[in-house]
Amino acid sequence: MFKILRRRGQSTFEFTTFIIIVIGAFLGIQNYAKRGIQGRWKQTVDQIGDQYDPRVADTNIRQTFTVNTETAIITTNTVGGFWTTRRDITNSFETKTGSMQVGAY
Repeated sequence: MFKILRRRGQSTFEFTTFIIIVIGAFLGIQNYAKRGIQGRWKQTVDQIGDQYDPRVADTNIRQTFTVNTETAIITTNTVGGFWTTRRDITNSFETKTGSMQVGAY
């Protein structure tokens, strides 16, 4: 009977030792795995383009403003006299282009 308990105890000890070694290995490579994942994220984000820096902004501004107005003067002869109405025709087009740079660099 003691042989069975000793063999069972030996198996439990070996299993516990194996689990401790596996957990230790995971703890040992934790920093390397974390750095690898962070490196992949940085590489992916850098491929998207330059990151926004609130201290430096280089902005191009283009504004277009268009107005169309039509005016005509119409004279009507009636029994009571002449009536005139006015209708103006105006076309205007305005474009503003510029740039703004803000920052400490």
